[in-house]
Amino acid sequence: MVYDGRDDEGVFFHDELKRKMDEYVHSVYNLTKVYPSHEIFGVTSQIRRSSLSVILNYIEGYARRRSSVYKNFLEISYASLKESSYLLDFSLEEKYIQDFEKYN
Repeated sequence: MVYDGRDDEGVFFHDELKRKMDEYVHSVYNLTKVYPSHEIFGVTSQIRRSSLSVILNYIEGYARRRSSVYKNFLEISYASLKESSYLLDFSLEEKYIQDFEKYN
């Protein structure tokens, strides 16, 4: 039998997706090192937490080993991605950063 990334419950785990999520959160952490010090408990903290939640919810959902629970955690992970994406746009508008791409 060929392994397709699915466990006994039909829950998928994609190493490539996990790798990309890991790269994303590290990029955000590196990016936020240049944020103004007055934002350490504001935007800096929030964007770090939301970007980290992307991968953490993916891993936690997979660890629960039930397809319906996994799907719920994927939705939470996606919502955290959208939150951190907005915060990146916000950071650009506030001129905390110039270009996200140079931090990847």
